[in-house]
Amino acid sequence: MTAIDLADYVQITTLPHSEQIIVQTDSGFLPCDQRNLTYQAAKKIKSLFHIKTGLKISIQKNIPVAAGMGGGSADAAAVLRALNKLWNLELTNEQLAKIGLSIDSDVPFCVYSRPALVTGRGEIVTPLESLPPMWFVIAKPPASVSTPFILRQVNYHHLDHLDVDQLVAAIHNQDYLAITSQMANVLEPISARRYPEISKIKNKMLQFGTTTALMSGTGPTVYGVCQKYSRAVRVYNSLRGFCEEVYLANPFSLEP
Repeated sequence: MTAIDLADYVQITTLPHSEQIIVQTDSGFLPCDQRNLTYQAAKKIKSLFHIKTGLKISIQKNIPVAAGMGGGSADAAAVLRALNKLWNLELTNEQLAKIGLSIDSDVPFCVYSRPALVTGRGEIVTPLESLPPMWFVIAKPPASVSTPFILRQVNYHHLDHLDVDQLVAAIHNQDYLAITSQMANVLEPISARRYPEISKIKNKMLQFGTTTALMSGTGPTVYGVCQKYSRAVRVYNSLRGFCEEVYLANPFSLEP
């Protein structure tokens, strides 16, 4: 997994005369109650450390919602990191990741927010080297995919897994072509059967010149990988005629 520099902005304000957790967002598609992962992250920290201070969490969304990109998990991880600093809890990333796992399986990785090998149920995060220079062209079709629904369609006895060891070695060697040739998503065929626009966008990306293109998570977002910025810009501009939500992003590593 890798983080990218397409980011939401999360601002936390303490409410000294209240114990409430208030979540505000500029997105009409995001719940602001206990279903919101930032709410859950704040509640978990307050409960674990018996903190009575209230909080207002304001979220400016830039990561598409229900896109298979882990935006909600990234926001929850940001709240965990922020409250760790705000209240001088001195928790390690490993401790924050353990707390994050009880919120969502992507939160532990998002605590680290750097290229990593993620195993187990998401709780074992092994940081890797930064990726070599590359650009991601990201396109989200209008569909919203239900992750639980997609996972219920998986036949876990007949999954054709990618060669993780080869991919990790390629990252270690900073070999762009080896990295892109080893990338895969075993959930893509399942989501693409239900949402044919995934395959259409993927084929357009390859046609426009990306080295590879894959679905992110359970979809419906598709990303194409380019080695050069100029090629990525051309693909980005070409895709905007076929998809309303298109983004250009770099890999990102949060400093430890």
